[in-house]
Amino acid sequence: MGFSLIDYCIVLTYLIGVTLIGTYIGRKQKTSKDYFLGGKEMSWWSVGFSIVASETSTLTFISIPGLAYKSDMHFLQLALGYFFGRLLVSLIFIPAYYKGDLETAYDFLGKRFGMGLRKFTSSVFIVTRVLASGVRLFATAIPVHLITGYDYGTSIFIIGIFTLIYTYVGGLKAVVAMDVVQMFIYLGGAFASMLLILHTLPNGWNDVVSYATANGSNKFSIVNLTTGKTFMEFLSSPYTFLGGLLGGTFLSMASHGTDQLLVQRLLGCKSRWESQKALILDASIIVLQFAFFLVLGLCLFAFYNGVPFQQLGLKSSDEIFPKFIVENLPTGLAGLVIAGVLASAMGTLSSSISSLASSTFLDLFKLTARGKNLDVQTEVKWSKRFTLLWGFVLIGGAMLFTDTKNPVVEIGLKIASFTYGGLLGTFFLGLLFKRTNQFDAFVGFIAGILSMVVVLTFTNIDFTWHTLIGCFATIIVGNISNLFSKKRNEI
Repeated sequence: MGFSLIDYCIVLTYLIGVTLIGTYIGRKQKTSKDYFLGGKEMSWWSVGFSIVASETSTLTFISIPGLAYKSDMHFLQLALGYFFGRLLVSLIFIPAYYKGDLETAYDFLGKRFGMGLRKFTSSVFIVTRVLASGVRLFATAIPVHLITGYDYGTSIFIIGIFTLIYTYVGGLKAVVAMDVVQMFIYLGGAFASMLLILHTLPNGWNDVVSYATANGSNKFSIVNLTTGKTFMEFLSSPYTFLGGLLGGTFLSMASHGTDQLLVQRLLGCKSRWESQKALILDASIIVLQFAFFLVLGLCLFAFYNGVPFQQLGLKSSDEIFPKFIVENLPTGLAGLVIAGVLASAMGTLSSSISSLASSTFLDLFKLTARGKNLDVQTEVKWSKRFTLLWGFVLIGGAMLFTDTKNPVVEIGLKIASFTYGGLLGTFFLGLLFKRTNQFDAFVGFIAGILSMVVVLTFTNIDFTWHTLIGCFATIIVGNISNLFSKKRNEI
């Protein structure tokens, strides 16, 4: 076992192949709409698979099995909330987006409230996305580091450069096309790993069950109905049923309804119905995928005889699956699975780069005096410049997380939750409350962010509640602002 020359060749062939194919697919970019929205001609099924690949990333491939290894399957409660959140986005947000010829998620806020709010929310997205994507890219460096012995910084740079090349040249068409290919590569690699584990265990699946239920424990537990002794203790408990269901629903509405990373794809579909079908496809796959990776973690737990990951010489549970890949997969299969790891990461990284560039160009630069009235060729040139800029920023940002010992999936979700509540609440102010104005939305959004500062500074409330709290704070304060403005006008 171990990583052989053949495995290295498979990984290198994958990296070069994806880069060349992605570059070829998106070579004919004539306008910024072609570059950032695929000319609004992308098929719903490719967008649906692309969304799955983009949100999966290495956080799922690496961290979710590790999460089940060290605990249980309570994370699946959050995934169930993700399902309901996506359905609500398809019913509430997508129809609103397709009423106008929108270019970004924040274009809706600009048309509803004014350009000032569009620029502000886009700027908040950019900061949050840089940090969250940095965590995702760092997660990918874990297996590369374990395989090659390169430090995390070098590993991050290698992954980032290959991804940046085809994203820079090909735009969203290349990103989506490669996402579809990469999704099947990483799922195939993970499935092959599970089959090998079950084949290696003396009693196959029975051993998985035995280790998962040993000493009175039940790592198959999905529903956590504990409430704690106090209300604050309940809010501070990770992965309770109500927290997972509500938290997952609101987090999913924020990510798929307000985050340019995913909304960019939905806006690239041919019609509203095509966009809704893409999101429904994503919702149908996502719960099954999370369940699969959690079960894979339980299989790994049985394979390593139920030993805590610390006793295996690992710093984090995120390293357990990479350790198995490097030490136990046969020649050829190890290279394929690592290619799958890279596939999950490159899909998300390319999406992050493209969404950051599109938001910067369309929401900020194009609205300035210098960005107005550009010819189509100059627009594409500036679009590619911003793509290049954010590619290097993300590579540098990923290096900030190289000392973390926490599961990266939780770090990524906590970063996203910090601003997601304010963003989601602001969109609801525009969608559901017709009398609110730009000032009310600004006040509400800032209140949503400040509520997160209070929650993170003075409480131990779990991240599953963050988006919901920020959303409600934004809606309540925004409506109070509108009420007071009415009273001032009446005086």
